Order: sequence, then structure tokens, then C-alpha cells
Amino acid sequence: MSVAVKVSPSPGFCVKSTSLQSGIYTASAPDPNDAEKRILKKIPVPQGLKIFVNVAWSRDVPPPPEGSEEAIQRAMEGQDIDELNPDGWFVPVIVSDGRQDADKAGKPSLVFDSIFHSSLKSRALKNPEFKTFLIELALQRIEAQSSLQLSRTLGTPNIASKGPLPPRTVSIPTTLFPAGHAQHVAPAKKLIEEVQPAPPKSILKSEAPLETPAWTWAHDGARIQLTIQVPKLTRADLPSAVLDLEPRRITLHVPRLYALDVDLDLPDAALAKALALEGAGPHGTEQGLMLKRARDLDVDGARAEWRVAEGRLVLYA
Repeated sequence: MSVAVKVSPSPGFCVKSTSLQSGIYTASAPDPNDAEKRILKKIPVPQGLKIFVNVAWSRDVPPPPEGSEEAIQRAMEGQDIDELNPDGWFVPVIVSDGRQDADKAGKPSLVFDSIFHSSLKSRALKNPEFKTFLIELALQRIEAQSSLQLSRTLGTPNIASKGPLPPRTVSIPTTLFPAGHAQHVAPAKKLIEEVQPAPPKSILKSEAPLETPAWTWAHDGARIQLTIQVPKLTRADLPSAVLDLEPRRITLHVPRLYALDVDLDLPDAALAKALALEGAGPHGTEQGLMLKRARDLDVDGARAEWRVAEGRLVLYA
């Protein structure tokens, strides 16, 4: 479950990196014809393009959980920083979509804002290693969201931020807020626990793991169109296929063939990790993060088309 939070960042400092390879960055931008909608904008990124990263502070961002100094040091060394690990220590960060700008020489550049909880400001100012840790977190999150590869040879412009830091409304999972916070919602307890019986002994080999189908999405007028590639599907499989749609989740299960689970309420790092484990690849990870930033799926008005001859499932929501 996520909640819309208005975040008003204050500038901290700025670092400058460069892209390590050429490619196309797909950014989410306001629709000039409808202020409530966003559109996808493809931005060419040549190798060596300057990337400015604003590190900013806001009390509207969830703070890190309580943790010992030992846990904090482990996180700084790259251990136990997974938001899904209840025993680990991690730092929530909000990263904006990249926006086009220019450097002092007037050459094109990209700018990303990374916003941390204000309580981290003091330690970052006093501890250079902790400041480097936050910068690395920002770079990793930008890479996960954008599929760009950023150089770790960094410049430090003498500016608090590259461009203004306007307030923005973002969707934040309620479980990231600490207990007692107005936005915190504890994970719901199941009223009925599902008990799995022990599998019967058998000399037969276990079934092969289900394949994760590739998928893409795009705006189709006012609708969101998702296309899931299922080339092995036959008409005989349709009665047993299960497609489930929630405002922030898509699941598909076709016995012996496919299994897909895209949970858009996961934090960015967890969603990127889940998509990577499913074999989505950089493009699939980017698709998932971009879909997360789009509106909720229209469950009531959804329509699915099983195009067996074309080997795909098309979902409009």
C-alpha cells in the first residue's frame, strides 16, 4: 500500500558524473495537453554526457529505521541494505526522473534529484564516508531507474543544486514510515494462514520451473496497454490460465508454462531486484519502474485479449 506525499526538498549539495555508454533514456514528463497526465519522452544519451545529481533533504521522506552503529557500518560496506530485510539497516531515497539541462558551457546534460530524510544531513556534513555512502546510494538508484551506467569519477560543482528543487507529490509505500508516523501502516496480518501439505514422495522428476514472460507497456489514449509475450500458449491452456489485476499489481499463472508477478507497491530497489531475478533485463526493469510512476491500473474498466495466434496477451487497464 502506498500513499501520496507532497515532498518539499531543500538543497544539500551537487555532484557531477558522466554516462559510461550511449543509449536512450525514457523519462516521464508532464503532458502539455493535460496537467494530470504524464507522457514518456525518449532522450538520446551519448557516451560522456554530463549527469548532475542533486542531493537534497526533506522531512517528508521516510527516515532510516532505528539501527546500531554496527548495522549502519555494515550498510555502508554494502551489507544488509535491502528494504525487505527486517534486520538490516537501509536508507530510503526518492529519486526524480531525469530532466534535460545545460552545463556552464551550454552543452546538454541530465539532472536527477535524490532526496533523503533531513536527519541524515548532519552526519553527511560531519562524516565524509557517510556522505560518499549516500552519493553511491543515489547513483545506484538512478542507474536502476534509468538503465544508465554512471561513472564513479565525480566532480563537485560549487553549487547547492543544479537548478531549482520544486515541491513534488510522490507515491511512498506506507511500510517505509516508522511506527507512530502519521503515514505508517503496518503490514496486514492474514486472518487465515495457508498451510501447505507436505509433497507426496515420488520417484518422478519435479516439473520444470515456470517461465517468466517478457512484457511491455504503453499509453493507449486514456488507457494503459500491457502486452505480455506468451508464445507457448495454446487454446487448450486458456481454461487453466489465471490473470489477476489489482490497482498496483499484475499476476499471471499458466500451469506448466508461465508465471508473472509485478508488484508496483514495492520500493524501487526491491522492484528492480524482483524484475532482475525474473530475468526481465535492463529494459524490463525500466518498464516496471516507469509503470510504477504511472497512474493506478483501472481494474473495473480492464479488458484482456488472449491473442493466441500472435503469442501474446494484451491487457487494457
